[in-house]
Amino acid sequence: MLDHEKRSWVLSAFQTTRQQGFTLIELLITIAIFSITLTFGISSYRIWVQNTQIRNAAESIQNGIQRARAEAVKRNANVAFTLDANSSWTINVVSDGSVVESRSSGEGSNNVTVATTPPTATTITLNSLGAIVANADASATITQVDLDSSVLDPADSRNLTVTIGLGGIVRMCDPNLAHGSNPQAC
Repeated sequence: MLDHEKRSWVLSAFQTTRQQGFTLIELLITIAIFSITLTFGISSYRIWVQNTQIRNAAESIQNGIQRARAEAVKRNANVAFTLDANSSWTINVVSDGSVVESRSSGEGSNNVTVATTPPTATTITLNSLGAIVANADASATITQVDLDSSVLDPADSRNLTVTIGLGGIVRMCDPNLAHGSNPQAC
């Protein structure tokens, strides 16, 4: 409808107001959805962090043994890789006992348990050709290292295994995968 005097719309005098912001109901629903998502996400995040720590420890042990092998070849001497029960390790030159490199378990792999095969073994000695030789103290030589979480449920934990071949070749694998066509299986 047009107003005769002003020649404008009569209904335009009643301008519609736009609502700005959120209502209390919308805000409560958003907080509830966020809380539910966060609850499910925290447990998954905790599992992911712990499995990452297991992988860090396994990769560290694998890299440490490979470094010990390279140092033995480089120095043309026997080099020992010594592993602690909490995934700390040290690389020593056998002849003079000098430390080449060491790593503590606090460097990204907390709450990781380490089990060696044989159970009493803590050392691997590598000769100048990079092959495994008898340890200087006549102790058993590590052939395998199993890593697991000390805080996660076994169903959630992703165990890893580091195997050491006679030639000094080091391989990391997953014992939970079916052996067959999967190259990550043990």
